[in-house]
Amino acid sequence: MIQIDGSFGEGGGQVLRTSLTLSLITGQPFEIYNIRARRKRPGLQPQHLKCVEAASLISNAEVKGDKIGSIHLIFKPGEIQPGHYRIDIGTAGSTSLVLHTVYLPLSLAKSESSLTITGGTHVQWSPCYHFLSLHWLHYLQKIGFDLKLKMDRAGFYPKGDGKIRVEIFPVEKLIPLGIKNRGELKKISGISAVANLDFSIAERQRNQSLKQLERVGYDASIAIEKMPSRYKNTMMLLQAEFENGRGCFTSLGAIGKRAEKVADETVAELLEYLESNECIDEYLSDQLILPLSVVHGQSIFSTSKITNHLLTNAEIVKNFLDVQIFVEGDIGKTGYVNIIGRTGLSSYRS
Repeated sequence: MIQIDGSFGEGGGQVLRTSLTLSLITGQPFEIYNIRARRKRPGLQPQHLKCVEAASLISNAEVKGDKIGSIHLIFKPGEIQPGHYRIDIGTAGSTSLVLHTVYLPLSLAKSESSLTITGGTHVQWSPCYHFLSLHWLHYLQKIGFDLKLKMDRAGFYPKGDGKIRVEIFPVEKLIPLGIKNRGELKKISGISAVANLDFSIAERQRNQSLKQLERVGYDASIAIEKMPSRYKNTMMLLQAEFENGRGCFTSLGAIGKRAEKVADETVAELLEYLESNECIDEYLSDQLILPLSVVHGQSIFSTSKITNHLLTNAEIVKNFLDVQIFVEGDIGKTGYVNIIGRTGLSSYRS
């Protein structure tokens, strides 16, 4: 049984989620202790418990320690069972992070699956639905994964109650990713969205973003959208598309937070990425570690910022898979990620 120290590296829920995913695709049981030990509220919280439950659901796993507040968990997976699953987080916990836990093993199954996940679709500290659909999915498809995403309604903190639907088809061939030079800038685009709020707020977010970008010499095309939801909030997304690379950034509204601040936050991150001259933004970089680790061959990409999340994910992967992962650069700086997978797709196919 593989032993995982949950306080390793960034020490958050990502250690658990990555371990669950890898246990599912390899069939290797694991034991994790010190779960989220460095956090203000250590142990399993509802969001993390739902990831455990989702992983158990699709594999009939044997689990011990799966309760709120637990800092110790034993997970023994069974065979992956493709099917149609409904997962209700019950809080504003991130639907994206539950999806991240199970999409890879279901993609490696022999028949298609579908997921309906209810919870938070646009919440802090996790990729929002629009980031997944416009950015994450683009690169997964380049690698060879076949997913379709749809959001029926948006869910925000603290109520959640958003709903996404995902169709996951078996992969046929996985291709290494090689993007060391991002090439010329093609366009900057964006979305300014509101849920149950006046469109004037979305217009203010858009106008402020355009003004800030024009001030430093960039043009952009920003659409205004209405998000279906039972609650109120706003979202700003900006994406820079280059010949070979992309960066995507989002910011969310909150009670008392001005529309101009939402825009300024998004623009600031986009400009930092643009100035880096690298291919992949810091958020997507650590999310690519897992899917590229099951690809036979060498993948390499440059990242606008090396994060503790990226380094943590890389080390956890090496506990389960016969893969080499080299990260060149310092935390907080630009760098390169080099992943050499040694095992073919058939080795993971359940």
